[in-house]
This record gives sequence, C-alpha cells and structure tokens, in this order.
Amino acid sequence: MTFRPSGLLLCSSFLSGLVVTGHTAAAQTATTTPQVTATANTQSSSTTAKKIPVRKGSETVKVIPQNTTHEAEQVIVTAHLDRARSELSPTTGASVYRFSRQSLENIPGGDNAPLNQVLLQAPGVAQDSYGQIHVRGDHNEVQFRLDGVQLPEGLSVFGQALMTRFANNMSLTTGALPSQFGFLQAAVVDITTKNGTTNAGGNLSIYGGARDYFFPSLQYGFHKGKWDFFATADFVHDRVGIENTTGSFNALHDLSNQYHFLGHTRYTVDEDTRISLIAGVSNAEYQLPNNPGQDWNHDYTPPANVTPSSNSLNEHQKQITDFAILSLQKEIGAFSLQDSVFTRYSSLRYSPDPTGDLYYFGNAQWAARSVFSTGTQHDVTWRAARDHTVRFGFQVFVERNVSKSTSSVFSQAADGSYDATPISVHDGSGKTGMVYGLYAQDEWQPLKNLTINYGLRFDGVSEYTSEHQVSPRVNVVWKPWNGGTLHAGYSRYFTPPPFEVVSSSSLYRFANTSGAPQNYQNDKVRAERDHYFDAGFDQTILPGWHVSFDAYYKLAKNLIDEGQFGAPIIMTGFNYRHGQVNGYEVSTSYDRGPLSLYGNFAWSRAIGKDITSAQFNFDPNDLKYISNRWVHLDHDQRWTASAGAAYTLFHKTRFPLRLSATMVYGSGLRADDDANDIPNGLALTPYATVNFSAVQTIHNTFGTAWQGDTQLRLDVINLGDHTYLLRDGSGIGVGAPQYGLRRTILCGISQGF
Repeated sequence: MTFRPSGLLLCSSFLSGLVVTGHTAAAQTATTTPQVTATANTQSSSTTAKKIPVRKGSETVKVIPQNTTHEAEQVIVTAHLDRARSELSPTTGASVYRFSRQSLENIPGGDNAPLNQVLLQAPGVAQDSYGQIHVRGDHNEVQFRLDGVQLPEGLSVFGQALMTRFANNMSLTTGALPSQFGFLQAAVVDITTKNGTTNAGGNLSIYGGARDYFFPSLQYGFHKGKWDFFATADFVHDRVGIENTTGSFNALHDLSNQYHFLGHTRYTVDEDTRISLIAGVSNAEYQLPNNPGQDWNHDYTPPANVTPSSNSLNEHQKQITDFAILSLQKEIGAFSLQDSVFTRYSSLRYSPDPTGDLYYFGNAQWAARSVFSTGTQHDVTWRAARDHTVRFGFQVFVERNVSKSTSSVFSQAADGSYDATPISVHDGSGKTGMVYGLYAQDEWQPLKNLTINYGLRFDGVSEYTSEHQVSPRVNVVWKPWNGGTLHAGYSRYFTPPPFEVVSSSSLYRFANTSGAPQNYQNDKVRAERDHYFDAGFDQTILPGWHVSFDAYYKLAKNLIDEGQFGAPIIMTGFNYRHGQVNGYEVSTSYDRGPLSLYGNFAWSRAIGKDITSAQFNFDPNDLKYISNRWVHLDHDQRWTASAGAAYTLFHKTRFPLRLSATMVYGSGLRADDDANDIPNGLALTPYATVNFSAVQTIHNTFGTAWQGDTQLRLDVINLGDHTYLLRDGSGIGVGAPQYGLRRTILCGISQGF
C-alpha cells in the first residue's frame, strides 16, 4: 500500500511501435506472473502464450493472448481506455491511499475480508459498531465509486453491499478534494473493478471456521473479441453478524445469512469507444444480539406469568441493496468523456420482539424504510493546451424515500399510569427529492514542477430541505526536488443531508403513550457547509520507501451527524449548528521484492455545539448543555494507528508461502461522563488488535491437464484474544454496547480454473 498526493501518475509507454511494460508492487512480490516486455506486431499471427502485464494509469491488465493478432490489439485498446477513464477524475492536491491487488491479498482474509476492515488499514480511519467507519472525524460521509461512477447512498447499516472480491484495486482519497467530487466528501473510495481481462478464468473458494462461519464464493471472467465479462457471487453464514453486546466469546442471538452478487460486462466498440454495465445484489438477514441481565421498565405491567428477559429477545433486521450502472466511454480528439446512468434500491426492515421490546422500551415497532435512487453522471476532459487540462461535468440524483411503521405501545392516563393492554399506532410517509451538482476546473501547469488545479462547483438539494451553494476549490502541487512533493489546498464543501436517514415521524401520533418522545421539537435537517484546508508532503527516501505527512482543518456550519435512537438499527441524521474537525496523519510504506511494510498514525479532534434538528431524539438536559458548550462528537477518536507487514518465502518457486500481519489501534470512541453530566465527556479504553495470515500457493497444481493455482490459507483475527469495547451503550446517538470480535480462527481453500 502506498500513500502519496496525486499527480504522481504511473503510466506505461508505447515504444517501438507497440511495446508494453509492467512494473508494480504486485509484480515485485508475486511469483505467479513474471514481468514481461512484449512487442505487438499487427502483421504477425504469433501463437505464443505469454502473460503480458500492462500498466495504464492505476490499472494492471494481465491477459493470455489467443492465436490472433486481434486479441493482442484488444489488450492495448483496453489499457488505453482504462487510462483515459482514470484521467477523468484526477486527485490533484488531495491525499490518496492506494490499495493494489497485492495489498488486498496481503491483508488477513484477503478477498474474504469485509471492505470496512480493509479500509481500516488507511490513515485516519477509525472503526465503529455495525461495520461503520469514520474518516478524519466525520460520521460516515464516505462516497463509493465504481470505475469512477458515484453510487447513491443506501440504507445498509451493518451490511456490506460491496465486497472486496470485486475490486481489482482501489483508493481512499481525502483532503481538499477537487471540484469533480461532491455530496459526500469526508473520503472517496474509488474501486477499479475486476474484469475478464484482468481476471480471466475462474476461482472457487471455501472459507470458514469459528462461530459457524461458512463463506463459499465463486468468480469467473473471460475476454473474447470485443466482449469482456466478470462476475462473482458468495454466501455468508455466521454467528458474528453484528458486534457482541458483551465481552463473551459468543454472542446471544447473532446469526446472519448474507447473499451477494456482482457482475461486470464491457463491450469495446472500437479503440475509442466502450460500453459497460455493472450490477450488484446484496441480501442480508440478521438476528440482533441480546444484552443479557437488563432490567425491564416496571412502569409497564406484564400479564400474569410473563417475566420479560433481555436474554431471550428475538429481534431481526433484513437489508436489501440492488444497483446497476450503465456507462459509455468515448474519446473524441482532444476530448475524453464518460456518460453514466445508474439506479439503486435499498430497503431495511426491522422486526421486534413483540413482548420484550414492549416491556423494555415501551414500543414494539415494526419498521420499514426504502429508498429508490436513479440518476446520471457525466464527466468530460478537454486537453485544451499543453499546460491546461480542462474538466467539467454534472451529477443528478432523483430519490424516493418511503418510511412505514406499526408500533405497539401502552396508553398513558392523566395520572401517569399506563394501561395493561397495548394499542397499535401506524405511521408512514413518502418523499421524492433531488440532489444535483455541476463543476468546472482547470489543471494548469505553469512550470514543469508546479501544478495548480482550480475550479468551481455548484450543488443543490431539494428534499426535506431546499438549499444550494457555489463552492470554489484550489489545489497546488509542487515538486521542488527529486522524489519530493508538496501540496496544499482549500475546498468549500456542501453536503446534503442523507435522504434515507432523515426522520419524518409524526410525533404527535405517540402523544400520551409509552412511545411518546422526550420533546416534540423536530426541526428539519439542513445541508452542511464547510471550509476545508489541507496541506502536506510526500517523499521517496529510497526505492520502494515513501513517507508522507498531512494536516487538515475543517470549519463546519450545520455539521451533520447520525445516531441510533430506539431499538431498530436505523440511523437518524441531525445537525450541530457549529462544528470543528482538525488533525494530522503520518504514513510510511516500503515495497521491495518479497517484503512489504507500512505504518500509519493519525491524531484527530471532532467537536460540535448546539443541536439544531431532530431534537426529539435527545434528552432535554443534553440539549441544554450542548446549546452553549462544545462537546466531542460521539465518534471522535483522538489517536488512530494501523500497520502491516507481509513477506513471501520461496517466492521464486512454484510453492510461495506468504506470511502477513496487520495491526489496528484506537484510543477509544466517546461515552457519557455521568459523574459530571457531560455528554460524550469520556473516551473509552484504548485497544490494539493484531491479525495474522499464512497463505500457501501452489502454481499449476495439476499441470497442463487443468491450469489453475491452488491456495490454502489460515487467518487468525484478534490474535491475542483482546477484549475491547467499541461502544459502552452511552453517548449521543448510541443505542447499545458493542464489543470487538474475540479471537477467530478461519481456514480456506481456493482453486483456480
């Protein structure tokens, strides 16, 4: 993994007609594909089968040419279009952390590792419960892109709609983002998908181990003529779907079943035109873990012979995410463009324990939310002059949000007592809205070692709130000496409130019931407006060894945060009138031969003052305290670190053995200081966990009879069996305690074909 400002683009060269060379960290450490220099001659019809690495932009393409010159030519066309696509969204001046294919395989679990666990290896990324991550002190404002196309937000709280297995490589971009990035701007995760050229052939994997963990998967890709196809599918069954509410080895009531499918089809019309379709399906069902030993609310009188027990609640949640992206990529002289249309459907359904939820929470609520999003994204690059590259485009999302609930509650009499017989309260709402943005920017290179990227962005939202903003942005990248890069930038941000997490409950329906809110104030969630400053440097000390430093400061108005209020695991958005986030990051990496090392360290502070929306979710005393005092955000983690090492033994033989380990450290998220009545006043206990992996590969196990590698793997998660808290159940918008995963031993075997 490497961390460096953009602008240090790696490109392959066409020499002596058509000569393709490959040189990546993966090629240095992997033994399956030796580095080859190949010359393509359109007049020959060679039948030699060689693997040809092609480096274009940030992609490596590996294919086995067929017995026609057309296949070799198609390799060049693919690399050319991949490079053009990557140049549509440059990250000039931003901070970019890249995960190569080899980096993804080095992480314990490899392709089986959840995407959020992979991202924890980047600097400034803190882990939270339900699989959430926080980047640079923001709650969850991370946008995901597939081949440069942004996906609309869904309702997945602890599900993974995108799997690591689908990524050929990916990057995490933070800092002062250029103007083509809008809406969610804490970080941009751009996934370059696998395809039939980079991953020809198939692979069948069986993976599993402790706590009934069973994870079979299948992937297959092929490239023929102008067509390219890749697909992967998997099934996950385990008893660790959601974090344990206690420090015990096994959680009570924590079974999950998940199904995923991701597919990618491309058709290359000619050397300047390509059409692609990406589609995905995710279906996940979860039992919600019980928190044993809790005392039920004695204001509610249970029927005779009924004693509610928090040990035996039976709560469930189901999440579905479907999406599709259709893109046209075209080169027209000095212009490059990609036009995309996309759609995404996401739904969440919560089923309570009818008796337990009623007596513990005073509300047994069957809740359902769905959001259907469709839209378009257009990006154009114009190489206007030798020292000017102009980019412009726009995005439009149209979204439909539907919320329904049926609540079983007790009626409350005038004297404050509750009836013994529950009643039902029905609530529902629907809203159609739109978010939109357009941008223009110029990447100007006045000097050979100086690049200035400046531009404007206009964003608007018309959903529960109607707002808009013009946002100037500028980044400067200077390379004063060999191997060194300095960068600094400023970005004005406009972040619409996430449509799917804005509450629209009819509060007065619950008046005089056990489900009544603590207050009835429910001002609308507004868009966040930020001034963001970032500066840093990157230095190559020795070949393969890089170090970097980055500092940032964000001044926010209407800072958006999210919390879980009530039994359903549904996030609800709200605003702090004022917010401040600042910090710094240090990163280093070394990749040379069979050895790979990296380390990241980050300090961050995130604070807010005065909650100004969705106030009914909060205790009135907390609202009063926060109204004129700064408080830590519930996800504010002061110190975060990650590190990893990988070494391949026997890397020049048919039997390479890769040993790797990763470490994650956190100083702890926030909890309430009850002794002094300070919301989010305490930090939880620091923790550090180490994961270990051993992977034995056998190349061409069955010889020429059946080409394909066999891979045996052993992964140990939380090697030291460290018991640690992610949440203790207190804090603003925190619903229940969650503990990190105890030691888990997993084994797997995969076979290529």
